[in-house]
Amino acid sequence: MAAAAERSGTTIDPAEVARFDALARDWWDPKGPMAVLHKFNPVRLAFVRDEVCAHFGRDPGQMRTLAQLSLVDIGCGGGVLCEPLARLGATVTGLDPAPANIAVARAHAEKSGLAIDYREETIEAVVESGRRFDIVLAMEVVEHVADVDAFVASCCAAVKPDGLIVMATINRTLKSYALAIVGAEYVLRWLPKGTHDWEKFVTPAELSAAIETSGFTIGARTGVVFNPLTGRWGAARDMDVNYMLAASRGVPA
Repeated sequence: MAAAAERSGTTIDPAEVARFDALARDWWDPKGPMAVLHKFNPVRLAFVRDEVCAHFGRDPGQMRTLAQLSLVDIGCGGGVLCEPLARLGATVTGLDPAPANIAVARAHAEKSGLAIDYREETIEAVVESGRRFDIVLAMEVVEHVADVDAFVASCCAAVKPDGLIVMATINRTLKSYALAIVGAEYVLRWLPKGTHDWEKFVTPAELSAAIETSGFTIGARTGVVFNPLTGRWGAARDMDVNYMLAASRGVPA
């Protein structure tokens, strides 16, 4: 897979694109196949907002606290994360290789009155074009690419010199196999079967090493866990399954 990615100049896995393309119509249905993502969204939005504000010296309590900051969401899907970030004032670009996802995202943004630049484009192509961003996001994407190191390098290359990168993915542990695959896909049926491949999960050490190779320093990191009593996701020290991290060049984010 890595060799194929190198030859094509992209880290996209065609099988993964086809899988999410088929689910495109359900992105904005909070009770559909993407229901777990809608429940997960508040905790990742809060992490991104707080880390960006800490890095750029902004007040997270301000309504448009991300104003005048450029942001790219790689693997944006139907725009579930792009839209609240645009409401916080960021100039948002959403990238996704699945055409149906981009069509859904554009239609929903227009309906919501939001100006978001959605593109059926890869981060490799964006980097090659010379575009750079204050904030680069790759949330729940790393575990779906063909070459993690190459993908992370492209993400880092898209960050402005004083910018911030934020990533979220799933750890490769026995616990993540039990919860993220067996539990989420087969028992609870939160996700369609086959959504994840355990062998493509990435440990925090592996992801950190890939980011640090590009000259970044890891700052904040957190696990994300589901509380069955409240039905909500929240930040936690436990990084055995879901986790997020932020990084910047030279000094901790």
